[in-house]
Amino acid sequence: MTTHAEKFTPEVLLSAPRRSVAVPNSAGELAVYTVSTYSFESHKKTSEIKALNIATGQSTLITNEEKASEPNWIGDGNEILWLKSDEKGVTQLIIGRADEVGESYVAGIVTAPISDVKLNIVDEDRVAIALVAKASPDGSLFNPEDQPKKYTTGMLYDSLMVRHWDKYVTPNKNAIWHGILHKAKPHITESKGRYSLGNLTNVLKGSRLESPIAPFGGQDNFDLSADVIGFVAKDPDLNLATNTKSNLYFVKVQNSIQGPSYSAPIMVEHDGFKGASTCPVLSPNGKGAAWLQMKENGYESDKNRILLGPDLSVPSPTIEILKAADGKSLWDRSPGSVSWSNDGRALFLVAEDEGTSRLFKLEIPDGFDPELPKPLTPKAGYINDIRSLAADSSQLFISGSSLIDDSIYTILDPSSSTEAKVVSSNSHNGSFFGLSQNQITDIWFDGSSQHVHAWVVKPSNFDSKKKYPLAYLIHGGPQGAWGDQWSTRWNPAVFAEQGYVVIAPNPTGSTGYGQGFTDAITDSWGGLPYEDLVKGFEYIRDNVEYVDTERAVALGASYGGYMMNWIEGHPLGKEFKALVCHDGVFSMANQMSSDEQYFPNHDLGGTYWESQETWEKWNPARFTANWSTPMLVIHNERDFRLPISEGLAMFNVLQEKGIESRFLTFPDENHWVLKEENSLLWHTTVLNWINKFVGLPAYKDEKEEVHS
Repeated sequence: MTTHAEKFTPEVLLSAPRRSVAVPNSAGELAVYTVSTYSFESHKKTSEIKALNIATGQSTLITNEEKASEPNWIGDGNEILWLKSDEKGVTQLIIGRADEVGESYVAGIVTAPISDVKLNIVDEDRVAIALVAKASPDGSLFNPEDQPKKYTTGMLYDSLMVRHWDKYVTPNKNAIWHGILHKAKPHITESKGRYSLGNLTNVLKGSRLESPIAPFGGQDNFDLSADVIGFVAKDPDLNLATNTKSNLYFVKVQNSIQGPSYSAPIMVEHDGFKGASTCPVLSPNGKGAAWLQMKENGYESDKNRILLGPDLSVPSPTIEILKAADGKSLWDRSPGSVSWSNDGRALFLVAEDEGTSRLFKLEIPDGFDPELPKPLTPKAGYINDIRSLAADSSQLFISGSSLIDDSIYTILDPSSSTEAKVVSSNSHNGSFFGLSQNQITDIWFDGSSQHVHAWVVKPSNFDSKKKYPLAYLIHGGPQGAWGDQWSTRWNPAVFAEQGYVVIAPNPTGSTGYGQGFTDAITDSWGGLPYEDLVKGFEYIRDNVEYVDTERAVALGASYGGYMMNWIEGHPLGKEFKALVCHDGVFSMANQMSSDEQYFPNHDLGGTYWESQETWEKWNPARFTANWSTPMLVIHNERDFRLPISEGLAMFNVLQEKGIESRFLTFPDENHWVLKEENSLLWHTTVLNWINKFVGLPAYKDEKEEVHS
């Protein structure tokens, strides 16, 4: 990013270079990452792989070949392996050097789409590789591009799931494939030998297991050492749509001259834990593992507990770290990731904490009776990834973001009290966007049961003597939270730069404020959270002098969309000039058409036939007689979490009642709007809609997009 934006607009947001997390090499001198940039002039996206000089903060282009992705350091030097896909679903494994840009070669070809590569050194001539690719029912590699032509489009099902997220479920499942990259002796013209890929083996073949877990599992679902593959997978004996239970498994790898051989997957269980598992990480000595697991089956937002298997090579008991005598945890935060220190004596945890994401260190003394995790970062920003800075370093390399900065790389010394050192900021702390930290504040107010936190984002030209219209943003989940992090979908600064004060509350059900606060939304979808939002609006009206609540709009997606419909039928709805509902719930009963049935079954106290009273109690459709506030409805065809009939029903009601309303749909988008051109139309439609009702100028013309 080389130029400053005059104003932070949707075009600026969507065309800004998007950096991935960065991965340091073993020497801690360089970090490799990807950058993708969309151009609204050419209507094309370009991708680059770059290497960051950690000492200077300067980056070097490694390759900008189309469809190059997923760079990984290979070995202890400056060699990088990356993937390059083609139109026929074939993937090349390319190896180049960060210090010899332009020189690369093909180390292997996989005749299918692959992703999520992990590497681990076996010895000086061999590197273990694990990657993800689809497997056919017989366990063979699946390439969707080379399948025989079908003469029917019919799909027949005998069990759930039928659809998941945005795809129909097929018999082809995710699998972890393992092999060896062999290093040959160098030719006379080469300083180093070249790697070549040996045979890949599906280590899950015949096990009925799928890993990573669809639809969002990736590298966080498996780990690799020289002789062990650890992974999590759903319990194959339970229905995927009504259960969240997943287990930790490991496969022993025996490396020999003839090639690796594998054990069948071995399950690791911890007594009393029946919930979802994630983030298996093998210890530095390769013997043990740590992972995160929930206790309750069917509850996707249960607290993640920290589990430890000291030695996977022999039968041994697993340990729950931070376990309390009453069965609860000594630590009232739910970590999202866990990783080992280089010396294997501590775990690093990343957890949400009051609207931020923080790094904690958990020492593991002999006897496994640790103190509470020690915070290493302040309550500011969001952490996306942490890595050891170098193979022999105790320092950490962190990739993160904030509400004003889309990508920040920092170095932290856990043994020091000094703040993390910024290595590279993609937007120079927001200045390239015309944003600054002065725009960000927060408020706390008395809610239905405890203090409620909300982020406040002001315009960059904010004047405390003026009054600004309110944009009240309600998050989805419902077990989620607005955080001090960047987003290309719901970015508060985009609304603030239109002239709003944006206030984004984290009401009952939000994460990062204690598990009790998260759990309290169960059986209370339109209860405690709604009370919090009412009290928040009243607090803003009575205490935030620079906000004009007579010119207020409210917007929400998913559960936030549910809340738009609930608000519409209740007194708070009359306080807003207009509402925006993106892919929200209209009829609770229609959640029976959703993909993951465990979600409503848990939050509403059982299935519809077991708990119909609760389902109907919180049904927004019951209150349509009270609807009167203008609403923009957005709902997408490929949203299988909340099918499009929900959005159509809302729009039908609004139109039949004569309430000013619009309907926007994208046939090629799911629960989210991800394509840049579609996202620009989304932003244009949303901003024009809300601006009209609060007296702000239209964002831009949209006449060519209107169908009626």
